[in-house]
Parts: sequence; structure tokens; C-alpha cells
Amino acid sequence: MASRKRNGLDFVRRSAIAILATMNRVFRDTAGPCLAPRGSVVCIGAFDGVHVGHRVVLKRVCERAASLDLTSAAISFAPIPRAFFARGTVMPQLTSACEKIAALVNAGMQRVLLLRFDAALAAMSAQDFVARVLVARLNAREVWVGEGFRFGHARAGDLALLQRLGEAHGFRAEVVPPFDLDGERVSSSRIRALLAAGNFDVAARLLGRRFTIGGHVVRGQQLGRKLGYPTANVRLGSHVAPVGGIFAVRVHGVSTGAMPGVASLGVRPTVAKSIGARTEPLLEAHLFDFDGDLYGKRIEVEFVEKFRDEEKFADLATMVKQIDRDAAQARLIFGVAERATAGATM
Repeated sequence: MASRKRNGLDFVRRSAIAILATMNRVFRDTAGPCLAPRGSVVCIGAFDGVHVGHRVVLKRVCERAASLDLTSAAISFAPIPRAFFARGTVMPQLTSACEKIAALVNAGMQRVLLLRFDAALAAMSAQDFVARVLVARLNAREVWVGEGFRFGHARAGDLALLQRLGEAHGFRAEVVPPFDLDGERVSSSRIRALLAAGNFDVAARLLGRRFTIGGHVVRGQQLGRKLGYPTANVRLGSHVAPVGGIFAVRVHGVSTGAMPGVASLGVRPTVAKSIGARTEPLLEAHLFDFDGDLYGKRIEVEFVEKFRDEEKFADLATMVKQIDRDAAQARLIFGVAERATAGATM
């Protein structure tokens, strides 16, 4: 248990440091000056979650770049191509764009090219992508891709074409085999499925850390405080999380250690009914026995156990009774006795 807490908190600290270090490392456009005058070793992928398999690739790129005295670089996309082409379909992702950037920088990438995947990029031919991005923008000497890699308009480019174009432009293209853990392939889609099923322990092994969602605490409608459960609210924005419902959580970033609590992630159907309006997806975390002001502070919410899906209750009083049961269950998990008086305000 203690090692899991340290693992999650260390990830949060590393992510925060990496976010601060991204300003001169992250670029969004296919056009612009060369980002690696000495040359670069490049990897390309969606990198959703930056899981243990991804980190094998990133480590290899860093090692190759160091041995050749070149720049390590990663190319990824926002949104990821699969989400762009699935218009109108909800596409959950393990990390927001900011979290992915932080993880790539933390893994040692000296340059991150997070390309805006739009109609123009989707229409770019494989040949143009190589000439404009890999050659002109990154001065690639080696390019590492995953098995089954496709690129360019209509996914016309494959590894064979990349290798032929590499010979013409002076770089080498190599494939990284899939990464297996305990005989099973590690993939972002598998991790998303595990999280959706509430299997956070197995997902953590594949991610290499506990699953968290981070963000700055924003002001809500103050309804939680009125109901006896003040919450720290984090908006997801355009990010679609792979989880939803009611959870036991640990919250990092409030104090030196993780703070236990209970959280909901969803559209709050009972609240929407009570105020007569639609609500956006929101992460609401109630920290046990906490007194303090968190507005504007960045926190990371670590998901420990799922209790149930969101429900639409007949009224707020019925909802509060269920929250009481959820909070009691979470306190049992964390071994936190209920305090006689509650006075938290957030």
C-alpha cells in the first residue's frame, strides 16, 4: 500500500516538473524551423497513457539519441487520429494532451511535436509527411514506429514505404515489437477497458503507475457544501475520461501525503434535475476531514476502487443517504474513522 502511494505521488511530482519544463520543448505545427539541427532520433505514436510499453520505446529512442549525440524526439497527435475520424463518437483517452506532453518530457524527450490532427494533416500524403515533418522539421536520422504503423492520407504509408523514403532522405526506419507483460500485450485500449471495468490494480501494472486525473480546482455551485459533502471540483474540458461513477480515491497535491476521500465523475443527473439544467462532466472529490481552501490549486485524483455507476435519485435527500454509504465504505477501505464534527470548506 505504501509503495503504491509513493508511486502515485512521485508520478504527480514528476508530471508537475515536466509541465514546467515543456515550454521550449513542445511544438504544435508541421511548418517552422528545424527543431534538431544536429539531427534526431524520432518515435511516432498516439502514446495515450504513455504506458510501460510506450516507455520501452521512449527509452530506446533516448539511448539511441545519446549514443549518436542526436536529439530525442516524439511525434504525437491531438486529437489522436482515431478520435478525429470517429466524429460524433465519444472516444475516451487515458491522458489529456497536457498530461501526455508531461509524460513524454518526463520520459526524456528533448522535443515533442504534438501535431494538430485536422483535415489538413489528414489529407497530407505519406511522402509530404516525411519531407515536411521528419526531414525538414526534425532532421531525422532514425525513426522508430510500432508494429502495423500506417501514416499519410488514407493510411497509405506503411513501414516499407517509410524505409524506402528513409533511404532517399538519409534516415533509417525501424519497428519496435509489441511489449508483453505476463504473456499479454500491453495496449492503451486494454488499459481503457480495465479502467472502465474498475480493475485499477491491473491497469496500474500496465500503466506503470496508478491511474489519475489532474486539474485545477474550480468553483462549483456550492451544493456539496450545503449537503454536508464539500467537494474539490475539476473540469475535464474536452478530455473524455475512460472511467465514470463513484469511487474511493486518494487526492495528491493538497499536502505532503495523499488524502483519502470519495469522488464522483459524471454529469450528476440528480443535480441536473434539481436545478433544472444540463451539467457538464465533472470530477468532484470530497476529502475526508479536510479544512482548507483549494480553489485554483492543481490536484491529482488517484482512483482506488469503483463503488457504482452514477444514478438518478428521486430527490437530493435520497442521494445524500447513498453518499453517506459511499463515504462510509471508502473510510473502511482507507481505515479512516469518521470525525465527530465536519467542517470542511472548499
